[in-house]
Amino acid sequence: MKNELLKIGPVTLYGYGLMIAIGVIAAYTVAEYRAKRKGLNSELIFSLTIWCLAGGILGAKVLFLITQLKEIISDPKVLLDISEGFVVYGGIIGGILAGFLFCWKKKLNFLQYFDLVMPSIALAQGFGRIGCLFAGCCYGNETNNAFHIVFHESNYAPNEVPLIPTQPISSALDFLNFFALVFLAKRVKTDGQIAGFYLIFYSAGRFILEFFRGDLVRGSVGTLSTSQFIAIFLFLIGLGIVFITGMMARKVSDKHE
Repeated sequence: MKNELLKIGPVTLYGYGLMIAIGVIAAYTVAEYRAKRKGLNSELIFSLTIWCLAGGILGAKVLFLITQLKEIISDPKVLLDISEGFVVYGGIIGGILAGFLFCWKKKLNFLQYFDLVMPSIALAQGFGRIGCLFAGCCYGNETNNAFHIVFHESNYAPNEVPLIPTQPISSALDFLNFFALVFLAKRVKTDGQIAGFYLIFYSAGRFILEFFRGDLVRGSVGTLSTSQFIAIFLFLIGLGIVFITGMMARKVSDKHE
């Protein structure tokens, strides 16, 4: 894959940036459409998207810096490079926190908008991972399997080496997560559960896929990668959200019978 798709004078169109932009636009469009279908305030979706995007970028950068503390202590100049180095889980956490603050500020039902946004997050991630494929980041381990990918001009992945195609696999899982959440959203009536299912599905898939990743620069906690360590907690949080919101809904239903 080649990250530089088009160059006109001093302007370069990068595949990674293009796919991120497509992902954000797709996420916003779907969220706005679903908001109208659900009777929610669709006029606030653009502002909510900006808040979540800003919180996501900040969270992704902060978590990356946390994983690089040793390098930062030895060479503080690492902090000057703000263009590279992001961790998806930091983006998810930062985006959720920003969304919560937005809903609190606007006095909105957070769980309703939490459910609305999370399928769009999965959709954006699907496109984002295609961007990772263009750039060569988030690459897999070396493999002798026929199902592999070879990079020739990557600044991140080892070039001329067959690697496990973790980027397209991850992208497929994200798109599958999106369709599964949209399917469940038509059947689940309890606020918060779709967001809970997102955390369950994404964390489970990410935990397994991490075993096949080759970019160890992201740090580790014991025998687990940083992302696997976080995945365990977000998986449990997702289960807790689904269980607790389900219990609360049943109690409300019992009171009205």
